[in-house]
Amino acid sequence: MWLWGISTSSGSRRCVLRAGGAAVAVAELSHASTLGGHLEDLRGRAVLLATREQWLTALALIELDGVARRIVVCPPDLAPTHVPAVIRDAETDAIVCDALSLERLAVHAHITEQRVLLTDGTLAVCHLERRQSQDTEWVLLTSGTTGVPKLVLHTCDSLTNALTRTPPPATTSVWSTFYDIRRYGGLQIFLRALRSATLVLSTSAEPVVEFLSRAGAAGVTHISGTPSHWRRALMSGGAGSMSPVYVRLSGEIADQPILDSLHSAYPRARIEHAFASTEAGFGFAVDDGKAGFPARLLLQTGGDPELRIIGGALHIRGSGTAMRYLGERAPDLRTSAGFVDTGDRLELREGRYYFIGRSGGVINVGGLKVHPEEVEAVINSHPRVRMSLVRARRSPITGAVVIADVVPTDDMSAGSGAAAAVLLGEIRHLCQRSLAAHKVPATIRFVTKLEMSVSGKLARSNA
Repeated sequence: MWLWGISTSSGSRRCVLRAGGAAVAVAELSHASTLGGHLEDLRGRAVLLATREQWLTALALIELDGVARRIVVCPPDLAPTHVPAVIRDAETDAIVCDALSLERLAVHAHITEQRVLLTDGTLAVCHLERRQSQDTEWVLLTSGTTGVPKLVLHTCDSLTNALTRTPPPATTSVWSTFYDIRRYGGLQIFLRALRSATLVLSTSAEPVVEFLSRAGAAGVTHISGTPSHWRRALMSGGAGSMSPVYVRLSGEIADQPILDSLHSAYPRARIEHAFASTEAGFGFAVDDGKAGFPARLLLQTGGDPELRIIGGALHIRGSGTAMRYLGERAPDLRTSAGFVDTGDRLELREGRYYFIGRSGGVINVGGLKVHPEEVEAVINSHPRVRMSLVRARRSPITGAVVIADVVPTDDMSAGSGAAAAVLLGEIRHLCQRSLAAHKVPATIRFVTKLEMSVSGKLARSNA
């Protein structure tokens, strides 16, 4: 399977990419190219793909898959200091980028006899014989906030594994996503849209209200994002600009408050939360309106994917998981049994598993463990709270204490006044009633917003 084959299969020629004021029909690539007639120069090469706008990446991916030996999909937040390591570990020998990315990443300073091809998305009419000469390897970068990102090796088959099990929709859908398609979550939506849908993409630095307005004007029917994406959308006042029939959450824990808020905002939509990761691939999707997932999903032995709880963490094995990490000192991606440890911790309550946090994100309070996400779920359940971020603060007595930044529905960032004092007391009482004493925040601060990473998740120092 290759992307050009997917995009030109029966019923798939209707795919249109929309970004800002531009619209490109994928079918136009049958007689035009964004690569200036140099596609054959890239055949069999390992290509670093870096563009400022994601719609440029989308067009280049369609052209390069089946032609390049390997495509390294660079996210927009790749630090210039990490470029040499990425080029080395991915063994690239060609670069496709736009002028702005060439300057920002300073890739010209790291090139040794590598071909550099600039693209601006212009479709130049030319005679093309599109042919698949190999199964292209895809390299996705993890979204950690510190250190060189891990390079995760996929194939087109592993990336489309969850999509090929269902037939293409009979009618044209209009998809959109808060994700960037250069991350796993957004890439899944891009691949899904190639099977006969319009895809509305965001542009760099576009305010969320403008994106929501544009999505509504385009008639978006299906849209995905992280819970933090959706909290920000609901806070923006622009969520009513669109009326989707399908809303998807993934990438972070989907707690009950955000699920309930989306059901209220879009009562006619199917609200689904899914689990997937760059390394493990697709795990499951749940649309029963409840946080967590039924324990019965773990009883399906031999399924694809197969889920297991090992040492309290979710493990996944299936044909959608990545092949391996790249790099001389890369760690093993799979266990000896072929499972990928997602690092997500789970707790079983009344026949249902609930996510409680990441293995590497635990706060140690005097030797007792605290998962920030567990505390956030309690705080977020207050009707006057939009979202929260729980983190650690050093303590000379316990090593660390729990503190929380809270975005209320009303502006109380100054933290003074009777209304702020009442809300603060209610949140503290809610935490004391629902959590063990060492998990209750020692300090609660009201803020107007929380920082998000480019991948759409709350920015955590231990991410």
